[in-house]
Amino acid sequence: MREDTEDKPLESRTPRRGRPPRGWAAVAVVIALLCVVLFALGRFAQVPWLDDVFGVDTKDRSGPAVLKSIQDMHRYEGAAGNYQVVVDLEKDARLLPDSIRGTRTLFVASGSVAAYVDFGGIGQGSVTVDEKRTTATLRLPHARLAEPTVDPRRSYTVSKQRGLIDRLGDLFSDNPADERAVHILAADRIGAAAEESDLTLRAEKNTTAMLQGLLKGLGFEQVTVTYAP
Repeated sequence: MREDTEDKPLESRTPRRGRPPRGWAAVAVVIALLCVVLFALGRFAQVPWLDDVFGVDTKDRSGPAVLKSIQDMHRYEGAAGNYQVVVDLEKDARLLPDSIRGTRTLFVASGSVAAYVDFGGIGQGSVTVDEKRTTATLRLPHARLAEPTVDPRRSYTVSKQRGLIDRLGDLFSDNPADERAVHILAADRIGAAAEESDLTLRAEKNTTAMLQGLLKGLGFEQVTVTYAP
């Protein structure tokens, strides 16, 4: 019998177009496994009992503080308010799910705001004394609020959720940008609460009591303190 020795069509021996090479599939698998391992390591590193098992040594190699400038203070802090605020800051990517890209931080911040009266601009016309030196009148500027401060020792992060990309970015950053963002937002919230309170009025009341006690101790019988812009 005659064997069929005709060649197969060229199309049957040509690989189909559109299929990715096998090498790319292996690379994709390796990248996926690497992401899973890094995610697992990030979760595993946050387990608190690891410090007790392996032990952690803390070494402070910080340098000495360097004096940059000196500023003379001409103000009297008559009152200070202590505040606590819960900051819930969330940042999401528009086209990616939260598990891939996005952060949400729940932060409890404790801080304070001081109210003060500035004595630096007081001139000779701001203080009036009678001839017998028994009556004194002082005209002072209204009390103002200082910049709010957040106490890191009394502030803490309750929870922090991050997407996979953000977790990978934290591996190469010791001070992520979202940490600064929650501190700035907390300071703004504390400052806004201080502006709505009567902290400046209390500072003026305490400043008046301090000046009256001081001047009456020097022999003045009547001391009047007024506040103007």
